[in-house]
Amino acid sequence: MYDDGMPADGAHTLGRWLDDRAVTTPAKTAIDDRGVTIDYARLAERARDLADRLRTAGYGPGDRIATISGNTIDHVVAFFACAKAGIAFVPLSWRLASSELAEVIARASPQLLLVEEDYAGPAADAQRRRGMPLPQAPLGVAGVETHAPERDERFGERPKHRAVRDDDTALVIFTSGSEGTPKGVMLSHANCFWNNLALAGAIGLRTDDVVLAALPQFHIAAWNVQPLLAWWTGATVVLERSFQPDRVLQLISERHVTALMGVPTQYRLLADDPGFAAADLSSLRIAQVGGAPADDELQEVWRARGVELLAGYGLTEAAPNVLSVAPGDARAAQGTVGVPYPHVDVCIADPGTGLPTGEGAVGELWVRGPSVFTGYLGDPNATTSAFAGEWLRTGDLARRGEDGRYRIVDRIKDIYISGGENVAPAEVERALCAHPAVRAAVVVGVPDRVWGERGLAFVELVPGVPCGQDELLAHARERLASFKVPVRVIVRDELPRSAIDKLARSRLREQARAIWEEGAYECAE
Repeated sequence: MYDDGMPADGAHTLGRWLDDRAVTTPAKTAIDDRGVTIDYARLAERARDLADRLRTAGYGPGDRIATISGNTIDHVVAFFACAKAGIAFVPLSWRLASSELAEVIARASPQLLLVEEDYAGPAADAQRRRGMPLPQAPLGVAGVETHAPERDERFGERPKHRAVRDDDTALVIFTSGSEGTPKGVMLSHANCFWNNLALAGAIGLRTDDVVLAALPQFHIAAWNVQPLLAWWTGATVVLERSFQPDRVLQLISERHVTALMGVPTQYRLLADDPGFAAADLSSLRIAQVGGAPADDELQEVWRARGVELLAGYGLTEAAPNVLSVAPGDARAAQGTVGVPYPHVDVCIADPGTGLPTGEGAVGELWVRGPSVFTGYLGDPNATTSAFAGEWLRTGDLARRGEDGRYRIVDRIKDIYISGGENVAPAEVERALCAHPAVRAAVVVGVPDRVWGERGLAFVELVPGVPCGQDELLAHARERLASFKVPVRVIVRDELPRSAIDKLARSRLREQARAIWEEGAYECAE
């Protein structure tokens, strides 16, 4: 093994967690993947063997390995193997259109692409679009765990093998920026360590907990909100590939699930399921909700079933946990996102001056602490812009109440959140404007009971070039992930503009809200 004769890894590196747990509870089930289980000893062994295989093939600290995979044991093995070898793990979204996927692969610039069999087709299409295919291998024991492609010479000299350091990048998670350009958020081992230590202090997972993980693993929350903490503490993680409300309710009952993390859309779909009223939820003691606000009515529906939804706030750049409602405080904290996690500092600042606001005033939420990211991959200018000194600027407006709890008031950025997914209007607008009939486009979010928000598009057509909504929506579906496609396109002869000829987004946002309130359309499923 490559660890022989090498100095010990850094104190906070993630690969150590699995080895330590394999010694303490080797026979305990670490993962239940649709009925296929693996214990801690075997999970650690597979991760260790794959880490050695990757090192032998020439990969090491400073390299990045991207993946396209659903939630599987194989994917978790690859994550911990990369953590042990000092390689940054870059899980990519299988929801993206192939053109989007090709763009993100180019921005990630990985040395190797690992693909689950179910996504071989989209991966191949994305590779073709790039023009210079990456080395690629299938995930799993019949794939990269048996043979890892040699590191390509075009990536320069092989990294020197050394112990993994706390400041090595552990995860790169891509998220849409306000301009619609995907940004790779780099999180170090130390960032993830402190994030999970904070989570442990807030919710207290135990060895006998059973965590249901249904969020896709290209999201930061699919790792750093419960699953990684579960593997640190020796709990069992039940992996699900997709979110099916009846299946989730069944799993909570049959697997005696004690902890769950979801976005409001998921909790709404569960509450609306015909089986919700009779489902056995008695084992569920931690139900965290984030990614978007959960309204009071949804909270009351779950409270009536004996489950308190623990609201919280976070962002990928903070790894992601910032604010949280503690167990036992949900009713008192209703309408808020709680208080800062341990080891996290926040302040409310005037977004114009950067000066702290007074008690109860609305301002931009700023965050600092050891879990705040190290930067955007390959984008130092965006990294610099994200900070005000040592503070991370979230772009969200918040207010601190007299009780010390925080409320999120609005977003400074134009991003809206649909089903827990960030949607950058600029990205959707670019896709619409790629149609030859479209001269200009503005996309805004409108409220939706199930999805939180959906996109409503206003377009201005080239004079004399007719085009209808159906054609524009079909055009958008070819270029965008389904959750980004607007629910409706409204064609206008001319879009409103400001005195300096900028599209008047705020006026169109007001019009979109009015259309919604008048019930002029119904959101498509």
